[in-house]
Amino acid sequence: MEDLSRRRVLTLGAALGLAGAASVTPAWAWASSGSVAGTGTGTDPWSVWDDEADPLLAALLDNGQVPAVNAALHSWLNNGDPLPAGLPADLATHLGRANRLPSWADPAKLRLAADFNRRKDTYLFMLYGLGSGIMSTVIPREARSVYWSAGGANMKDRAAKTFTFGYDLSELTAFEPGGQFVVTANKTRLVHAGVRHLLPQSAHWRAVAEEKTPISNGDILVTFHSLGTFVHRKLLEWQVPMTAAEEDAFLHLWQVAIHLLGVRDEFIPRSWAAADAQSAQVLTPILTPTTEGKELAQELLGLTAQLDLGVTRGFLNEFVRYVLNDRIADWLELPRDYLAAAAVRTGWPAYIAFREGLLPVAPAGFYAFDQFVRAIAMLFLDNGTSPTQTPIVIPVANRPGA
Repeated sequence: MEDLSRRRVLTLGAALGLAGAASVTPAWAWASSGSVAGTGTGTDPWSVWDDEADPLLAALLDNGQVPAVNAALHSWLNNGDPLPAGLPADLATHLGRANRLPSWADPAKLRLAADFNRRKDTYLFMLYGLGSGIMSTVIPREARSVYWSAGGANMKDRAAKTFTFGYDLSELTAFEPGGQFVVTANKTRLVHAGVRHLLPQSAHWRAVAEEKTPISNGDILVTFHSLGTFVHRKLLEWQVPMTAAEEDAFLHLWQVAIHLLGVRDEFIPRSWAAADAQSAQVLTPILTPTTEGKELAQELLGLTAQLDLGVTRGFLNEFVRYVLNDRIADWLELPRDYLAAAAVRTGWPAYIAFREGLLPVAPAGFYAFDQFVRAIAMLFLDNGTSPTQTPIVIPVANRPGA
């Protein structure tokens, strides 16, 4: 069970959580003194994209070179591996510069975060999957960007190919030479740059989008808060035991991750207090439903409901309500099941207490919750293939018909 959920951690979150953000751009009032840089330029993150990767990918797409680049990058997996042969010179130069940890990365914290992920993987999976993943469908920019990009036409396939990000991030050696997350983050950064070039060419996306270019630094920050900041708050709310050092290490994991995705250090929160303040400004006010988001949510929950979960669809809906809130569930038009709601709200805290050794005997319903977690973890397994067989690839088009 532990290995199963760890391997699928972030499946839904990765499927939905790595592109885009809000419908209305919040006013930027967050102080850069609370960032890992400690200072800033005064620029707001919604006017910052990726000056290094964007022109590279635009040229590669316009020149028809992306299929060859994807083929060359397919075998590039481990952080310590040399760059593959056959890459265009300017792309190789960029990756040679970008494929490394920032100078402020703390290896001891990253190792502690990896161990924390291993020990708390069940909660993390449920929060990333049924929390962050479903929340992303009510983040308008994110939902629309996902829906109208290439992967939006087949969410199960998208999830199977993109959960690599979460798997690699959660590995014990994620940031070490034998791990794969630094490479995976750089590939994801290239995907984002490709989407920035392609999506504005979609008349359907332009008709609903308020921004001219998707996936700004601000959008990635919103995604970080729907993942890392949200999960941290829920772990505290659920009273999952954590030391102060573990909390700090979990934040550091995300600080390094979003740096590798191209977010400027002046925007990356230095502490959980700073992250909570930034989240309250840029995430909470912009949550709202969209036509695209509703369709994505129903598709994902429909795929989940097709499994033998050992629970009803009402139980699944009520678990989403429990992890998120009634407002979001109502936006997504999830029917109520009050008997299931009672079971979730009493059973899940007892499930956590038993897993953490705070109850001597497994509570009633424990094994139903265990089956529920296992079944959802299997949802996007992609026929048992390993992460290295579901590579991150740069898109060459938008959603068919878009």
